[in-house]
Amino acid sequence: MQYVQSSTAESTATAKGSPEWFTGDVYVDTAATPAPPSRVLASVVHFMPGARTAWHRHPLGQNLFVTEGVGLVQRRGGEVQVIRPGDRVFIEPDEEHWHGATPERLMVHVAINEVDDEHEAAVWGEHVTDAEYGAPRAS
Repeated sequence: MQYVQSSTAESTATAKGSPEWFTGDVYVDTAATPAPPSRVLASVVHFMPGARTAWHRHPLGQNLFVTEGVGLVQRRGGEVQVIRPGDRVFIEPDEEHWHGATPERLMVHVAINEVDDEHEAAVWGEHVTDAEYGAPRAS
């Protein structure tokens, strides 16, 4: 079996995360784009210390796999959880949440989402406040 290369590292530039969706410096590399019948979209997301997403939700859910550093994730109404390399986090469909790096460490994760003509990857909300970001972490 021969594999077909659909893009090269040189042809896919790292994107800076939009300030509408992120606080701080965030960089995104696309790892997989959906080609029907596949619905899988995957990104490698680099959060610099203190960087985080805004509150958001994924209509078809999301899987996060932490590869480097130390991060935080919080579901609306829940405690802030610490995540580390090897941790896997499943976000339920339409569950409002945020995730990002700790103030002291960067965090890198692979984000895996499903998308189709009726479901976008993410629906973005308001930015996470400094008070929400700095809330006590679950032990």
